[in-house]
Amino acid sequence: MKKILLFAFILITAHLSAQELKATMTQALLKVEVVDDKGKPQTGKLVTFTSIKDGKEFSGTTDASGKFQILIPPAQKYKVKYKLFTTVQSDLVLDMPSAAGPYTFEYTITATPPRTFTLDNVFFDSGKSTLRAESNKELNELAEYMNIQKTLFIEIAGHTDNVGEAEANQKLSEDRAKAVKKYLESKGIAPARVIAKGYGDTQPTADNATAAGKQKNRRTEVRIISE
Repeated sequence: MKKILLFAFILITAHLSAQELKATMTQALLKVEVVDDKGKPQTGKLVTFTSIKDGKEFSGTTDASGKFQILIPPAQKYKVKYKLFTTVQSDLVLDMPSAAGPYTFEYTITATPPRTFTLDNVFFDSGKSTLRAESNKELNELAEYMNIQKTLFIEIAGHTDNVGEAEANQKLSEDRAKAVKKYLESKGIAPARVIAKGYGDTQPTADNATAAGKQKNRRTEVRIISE
């Protein structure tokens, strides 16, 4: 999975009395906003803040406006995780300052995700298009994400290494992409939102001369068509 590029803008504001949640002497009100690189609010995005001090986690999921609020202990540093299809550890650290009394802290994340994702934990039986059970977790996460992101349309792209005949590799890659599409449909994703395509051995990302390279080339990708 490629790392998502993240940037953060931080602003401390005075505590406002008309909040659904209210800051206390022991917990600050953290107001989080997630937008894309064009400023468009990102709905259904899970952000987790993990305390560097004691490992405790605090998280929330953005609403239709790309925002959520949580209460979080102040005067600590937190590692930031941003969830797209799978959890991605970013290099962001949120440094919550100390204050004399209750306060609100605003934190904006601008996420610029790549348009293509490799599903690292999708596996098939050797030489077949039968999905193995260990693929379920990642495909369930993808289906869950698509059920939240109602306007997301994707392509499932199947790829193989160059072992065997090109024609057979093309068919295998197509059948594997169709198997993933079928699985997503079984989880409630409308067929029109998923295109399945096979590319055989025509788009390698590594050297097929090595075993490690062949393994990288045998992959299933998600390509975002529209959001």
